[in-house]
Amino acid sequence: QIFNQHNAEAPNLEQAFHRMAQMEPNLDHDVSWFLLPSYWAKMVVALISFLCFANSYDGDFVFDDSEAIINNKDLRAETPLGDLWYHDFWGSKLSSNTSHKSYRPLTVLTFRINYLFAGGFYPVGFHVINIILHCTISVLMVDVFSILLGGLQFSNKGRRLNLAPKSSLLAALLFAVHPVHTECVAGIVGRADLLCALFFLLSFLGYCKAFRENKEGHTFSVFWVLVSVILGAIAMLCKEQGITILGLNAVFDALVINKINLLELIRKLLSKDKSLENAGLLRKGLLFRITLLMCGGAGILYIRWRIMGTGPPAFTEVDNPASFADSLFVRAINYNYYYSLNAWLLLCPWWLCFDWSMGCIPLIKSVSDWRIIALAALWFCLIGLICQALCSEDSHKRRILTLGLGFLIIPFLPASNLFFRVGFVVAERVIYLPSIGYCILFTYGFSLLSKQAKKKKILAVAVLGILLINVMRCALRSSQWRSEEQLFRSALSVCPLNAKVHYNVGKNLADKGNQSAAIKYYREAVRLNPKYVHAMNNLGNILKERNELHEAEELLSLAVQIQPDFAAAWMNLGIVQNSLRRFEEAEQSYWTAIKHRKKYPDCYYNLGRLYADLNRHIDALNAWRNATVLKPEHSLAWNNMIILLDNTGNLAQAEAVGREALELIPNDHSLMFSLANVLGKSQKYKESEALFLKAIKANPNAASYHGNLAVLYHRWGNLDLAKKHYEVSLKLDPTAPGTKENYNLLRRKLEQLQKKGG
Repeated sequence: QIFNQHNAEAPNLEQAFHRMAQMEPNLDHDVSWFLLPSYWAKMVVALISFLCFANSYDGDFVFDDSEAIINNKDLRAETPLGDLWYHDFWGSKLSSNTSHKSYRPLTVLTFRINYLFAGGFYPVGFHVINIILHCTISVLMVDVFSILLGGLQFSNKGRRLNLAPKSSLLAALLFAVHPVHTECVAGIVGRADLLCALFFLLSFLGYCKAFRENKEGHTFSVFWVLVSVILGAIAMLCKEQGITILGLNAVFDALVINKINLLELIRKLLSKDKSLENAGLLRKGLLFRITLLMCGGAGILYIRWRIMGTGPPAFTEVDNPASFADSLFVRAINYNYYYSLNAWLLLCPWWLCFDWSMGCIPLIKSVSDWRIIALAALWFCLIGLICQALCSEDSHKRRILTLGLGFLIIPFLPASNLFFRVGFVVAERVIYLPSIGYCILFTYGFSLLSKQAKKKKILAVAVLGILLINVMRCALRSSQWRSEEQLFRSALSVCPLNAKVHYNVGKNLADKGNQSAAIKYYREAVRLNPKYVHAMNNLGNILKERNELHEAEELLSLAVQIQPDFAAAWMNLGIVQNSLRRFEEAEQSYWTAIKHRKKYPDCYYNLGRLYADLNRHIDALNAWRNATVLKPEHSLAWNNMIILLDNTGNLAQAEAVGREALELIPNDHSLMFSLANVLGKSQKYKESEALFLKAIKANPNAASYHGNLAVLYHRWGNLDLAKKHYEVSLKLDPTAPGTKENYNLLRRKLEQLQKKGG
């Protein structure tokens, strides 16, 4: 009879339960905001997050995308899939001394899938996946914020109740449209942060499911706790920050599930009170669950440590200058200043930059530096919030502030320099997850203002204005991430002291052929950072091409003096010395480059050119052969071998080398041309003709191709065809050496034949 009565009243019981839950302190009571059904709220968040970043869908590969995607062999089908588990994010072996130790195999796997489905390096597919991921994460944030802001309660049917629908919608919108997320969404390498955030949130939601009472009446499910640990491990395999979710799950368990008052617990521990059971420490299996989380986290970290190796990543002073400061005081004060800059980017994301290193943020070296104010402001706010989170008599306030601070600080810890040196000063991508905490605190602050405000609608309009400004800022910033030129130039006004910004602008201009403008930016990069060897190397290269050899030599010599193992600078110095006809020094520079980079095909190629200039033909051939062994598609080295053998009368050997080269690079028209010349001299006219015609089809505007084919026809006796190709060659290049003389000889011969025929 009791059982039947319970069934009959089930629907009313659920409604009563929901009403009781709403009677508890709730943000939504004070928040003047839109109330939408859960489905519509998620649709709105998805749509707005899509609008923010939609214009990045057809952007290029920019900045770090080149190294992580285009130059990463782990994306290619020929690389064994198993190699992903032993390589870092950039495709280097984790055991290598040059590895950054960034272990993100699942992120690289998604890049590989993108590459395979697109059939090559087409950025659209990569960008679309990033946008979809951010939209999905923003939608999940509606559920996450409803738990963090409204608490975790279930109906008698096991359905989770959304006790803060207005607040969770506002917080999710704040997250979805935050401009600081642009780097993660519009920059393809930001996929690591997006995937990490996705599994981070799924781990949290999975942990929450563990507390849905099951049919057996158990208060929590070990299965869902373990699922949460596994999802945390997956998040870490996407990016290192993912492991922090296990700590946040423990904090959530203690504060929300067990409703522990941290201040009361600390007092009991200090007074050695034995009634810790009443404080909630042992209640509801908290210690057991925290033990599971700790064991899972320790196991994950141990496995990663074994795979990665014990050596820390190797970073340079320009990456993170504060970490190289001798004084502990200077390190501490600058780290804290970096924290304040990250906080400012969350509060006012107007000045955004793709790179904050290399002089962008000068070191604070004394307490007289006015920037100390930023540190004081940061810690004043943090200490105030921590005091409120610990000491407030309002349990609802304590819970929200503690969770907000937890989600703000804990995911940021791996980037804080506290446990290990990181390879950046400030990086917008690392505050993707901490922005969750910011959104919680912002929403709570808005609720407090709404409670005090007489004109709540004006406050709501102000928040709408902030959201609208952020949407426009996201759209503008996304457009800047569409190309390297726009991205690099956008940083000039934000970080004018950043040598890397000027270097990247110069490199972009040089790639487009604007050498004069590139020189200006390279010079500025070297002025800002007199030890910037890469800027010196690139500037030296341009000056070399402009025949300003003495200044080029000075720059390259300085670069190798600053960094003696800089192989590229040694090679370029050798090229300059060769041009200055200082052959012995050039040879020494080339061999020094090869010493520092064993597999350096371009250096062997240039060494071969030096030997050819010195008539050391065997040495030249050996150097070019080394280049082709290291890089079988090195067309210039193959070509030079064929030409040298041809010029020295070794036609049979030249033919063999040419055929070998074309087997490896079958569509290279310059190789076809060189081999056709050899075959013509060997009187293999038919085969030579076929190769000439194939080369002309591939490159119809090459005057020399038509001119040499005309010579072949001339020798072969096909005079009309010879005349035709001589004329085409002269039309393309009227000053072509030898062609005019050969054409005049042919015309005289044709005239003589006509006279004889007459």
